Amino acid sequence: MTLVSVLIPTFRRPDSFLRAARSVFAQAGAPDMELIAVDNSPEGSALAAFARLETESPIPFRWAHAPRPGVSQARNAALSLARGKLVAWLDDDEEASPGWLAALLATRNITGAQSVFGPVVARAPAGVQHAHLFERLYARNGPLESGLTKNAYGIGNSLQPRMMFEGATPFDVRADQSGGEDDLLFASWREAGASFAWAADALVTEHLGAERTRLSHGLKRAFAYGQGPSETAWASRKYAALARHMCIGAGQAAVYGIASGVALAGSPAHALALLDRATRGAGKVFWFWEQRFYGAALAAQPN
Repeated sequence: MTLVSVLIPTFRRPDSFLRAARSVFAQAGAPDMELIAVDNSPEGSALAAFARLETESPIPFRWAHAPRPGVSQARNAALSLARGKLVAWLDDDEEASPGWLAALLATRNITGAQSVFGPVVARAPAGVQHAHLFERLYARNGPLESGLTKNAYGIGNSLQPRMMFEGATPFDVRADQSGGEDDLLFASWREAGASFAWAADALVTEHLGAERTRLSHGLKRAFAYGQGPSETAWASRKYAALARHMCIGAGQAAVYGIASGVALAGSPAHALALLDRATRGAGKVFWFWEQRFYGAALAAQPN
């Protein structure tokens, strides 16, 4: 049996997908593995890239076209093709470091955790205004040392046993447009007693495209990130936790919002950092206001 299936869903980023896939091929000390790709764009924008990759892949490579746009649709389709005992997830705008997969596996072997996560360093294109804001927004930081953690992080740059994904649609298709499908799944695993770990050396770089380095988009993302804890509490029927998140969020929105206005005169960069935190706080309060980043909303944008 194949030990690891590396899964890369993609949507209208064929060149970025090829970079991600080739970083998988370059893994040092990699075990028996395969690469699985799913093109989730209606028009099949990555199919030519898939055909090209078939001729150069040094490992088994399988792919599918899942034309109905939706982040859960893409993830579920990728899982249906996987044959590995374990699955590792890489986003189509991420580039894995050479020791990425080995670090995830080593942490899993040492800790025995069911799900292992690694750090993400975000890189904005040269010359982008407010690059520091976007690089901080999309980065994923964790403990300095590898080991068990109470936290679950995003599905990109993570590793789990394939058998943990039960049923035909382990990722909730109701999250197709908004995202957060991974948060919901990890919350259910936590309730069931699953353990999580952090692999400090399993580094990936996330390359930010132009569409993700607009200030309006960045603040919308910050708002959605803030919504996450409240949405999870609501889905788990933890109403006291929801009320706590909303109260904390209201305080953050007020305090950081005022501080951002004060800081604007002296340091626009500091003001934006405070505005980011205020926006996340507002997301905790208005957790029910759905933000759409994927699926039909994304497909409707100009290609």
